[in-house]
Amino acid sequence: MSNNTEVIVIGGGYAGVMAANRLTQRADVSVTLINPRASFVERIRLHQLAVGSDDAVVAFADVLAERVRLVVDTVTGIDAAARNLTLATGATLGYDYLIYAVGSGSADPQVPGAAEFAYPLADFEEARRLRPALDAVPATGVVTVVGSGATGLETATELAEQGRSVTLVCGAILAPSLHPRGRRSVAKRLAALGVTVLAGGGAKVTTVTRDSVHLADGRILPSALTIWTVGFGVPDLALRSGLRTDALGRLRTDETLTSVDDPRILAAGDSAAPSELPFRMSCQSATRIGAHAADTVLHRIAGEPAVDINLGFFGQCISLGRERGIFQFAARDDTPVRWYLGGGLGAKVKELVCRATIKHLAAEAATPGALTWVKDDKRAALLRPNETAEARLSRA
Repeated sequence: MSNNTEVIVIGGGYAGVMAANRLTQRADVSVTLINPRASFVERIRLHQLAVGSDDAVVAFADVLAERVRLVVDTVTGIDAAARNLTLATGATLGYDYLIYAVGSGSADPQVPGAAEFAYPLADFEEARRLRPALDAVPATGVVTVVGSGATGLETATELAEQGRSVTLVCGAILAPSLHPRGRRSVAKRLAALGVTVLAGGGAKVTTVTRDSVHLADGRILPSALTIWTVGFGVPDLALRSGLRTDALGRLRTDETLTSVDDPRILAAGDSAAPSELPFRMSCQSATRIGAHAADTVLHRIAGEPAVDINLGFFGQCISLGRERGIFQFAARDDTPVRWYLGGGLGAKVKELVCRATIKHLAAEAATPGALTWVKDDKRAALLRPNETAEARLSRA
């Protein structure tokens, strides 16, 4: 009788690769990673792929442990009772434990015309589709970027740095995740690049057409091409498979990242909703959540109690073109503070972080269990003492 434990990880992004690598700490664990693409996608470089400054891919051989079996396919169904998966090719795979790390993508835009005429930028295929569309825009054409989160800012500034005419439609506020001081720094950079910034109550998009963007205050903006960077969606695989999810489709889990429906299924990265208090999407959180999901599996295999996730933050970085950027420092609970690094130094820090993230994955492949992270004890205060995950979810 074999004592080997089969663990499958669905999704080869930052969380999935980190989880798969970390699981190789035990020789009696067989790890399979299922991913629809044959290469690792650097999601934090997708805006560079769209504008032509990077290809945003890394070979899995550079980031994935040799012991991890890579299956290039798409999971179409999870049978939790039978502990097996159905793949798009028709194959089925069985598991003892499953880590659900399917990531996130663009939400279905509810604004009329947005789905038809705007270009989203949340995954590799969308970025690759956007690139030739940008190349076809005439030099005098205005590119409108909707949304001023990290993706919107990075895309708008990269395009403006290339000499394009760019309008950034922010909604109520520019760069809402930043501290006001950091926000002012970003505004100065946008002004220096000649980006037209529209923010405030009237700067909400109500309609998108082939050549214009309509705002709530009645303005109609000419737009040769519109890029849509607002909204957040998660693949519906868990929901279709009968597992409980939150309103956005993230798998509902307790604080150990274990599904509230099945102790053999865990979630990691953007597709995890622990106690209905999901972490901000970022490669920083994804890798740590992936590592913790793997640790929970390893604890269970060893017959040890799993522990609650404790994840602290140190900030976020946003490129503002190839020459400038900002690193916004944050408290461990992810609240932005007044300190930031801007300008050329901010750009260098952003590039350092991008490269370091790949190095962290490679380091975990070489020495599984190596990744450590800062903690944040404030999260525990957000959860009622002695309350079960089921009770928390019933309140949500």
